Amino acid sequence: MDADPLDRTAFSFLIGPTAVGKSALALELAERSGAEIVSMDSMQVYRGMDIGTAKASAEEQARVPHHGIDRVGPEERYDVQRYLADVREVLTDLEARGARALFVGGTAFYLKALVRGLFGGPPVDLAVRAAIEERADELGSEGLHAELARRDPVSSARIHPNDRKRVVRALEVLEQTGRPLSAWQQEWGWGEAESKVRPHRIVSLVADPDAHEERMRRRIARMLDRGWAEEALAIRDGGGFGPTSIQALGYQEVLEYADGKLGRKEVEDLIQLRTRQFARRQRAWFRSFEGSCRLQAPGDVGQALAFLGWS
Repeated sequence: MDADPLDRTAFSFLIGPTAVGKSALALELAERSGAEIVSMDSMQVYRGMDIGTAKASAEEQARVPHHGIDRVGPEERYDVQRYLADVREVLTDLEARGARALFVGGTAFYLKALVRGLFGGPPVDLAVRAAIEERADELGSEGLHAELARRDPVSSARIHPNDRKRVVRALEVLEQTGRPLSAWQQEWGWGEAESKVRPHRIVSLVADPDAHEERMRRRIARMLDRGWAEEALAIRDGGGFGPTSIQALGYQEVLEYADGKLGRKEVEDLIQLRTRQFARRQRAWFRSFEGSCRLQAPGDVGQALAFLGWS
């Protein structure tokens, strides 16, 4: 029991792009197998961000225990190091009780950290990159480099202000992990081989593009009807959003809607566009994990259980 619980765990994952139907399938899998759900969503860790992150409802959490949600306030920074520390605690508890863990979510960075560990520089967190690219468009190359100089002066000294790609990457690493790129390079050595891959099985939920598009649109409308704008306002007017929580998909647009800067159709269309782009990047990342069982949404429970070895 002295080994790192991450290294003695055979991981079982259910992954897929946003709004594909992971939550419903996860509940069935967990109930049928006696597993408990461990969130692999970088935004569901924030308390109060329930509607906009499609967090499991109280009824769903009563059906199956959920771990890894509501860990911190929206004003706090939460990164992959904290996530791995939290997962260690969860795995230790589940192991002591003889319970299975089903990791469910769409954060590819967390998936990679669990399966392959963290080395050199982390892979792209798609939501973080999109936010930084938008800032780059607004601030220009020199403005973005000035931001990097304030936050990671060592890296900024090595990167030319016109090298937008590397400036974005350095800020990306800082925002993903809470640590500057220069610290990662010094600790791990740049370009070192990754550690041995941990044992794992991945069920990947996929959907027909047209059906997925319509599912996204219906979910966005439903979330707005349920009070997404009011939820975002309550956070902003309370403790406020932190540097990572504000990157959650759709929250900035919903705040503009709440402030009267966007109409209902405008905000729906804009979030739909952002969601479509994000889902496309997620699918690209998930394809890099070989050997997964790809299931067409809503997913065959029996097939998933058999692939995970839980049937």
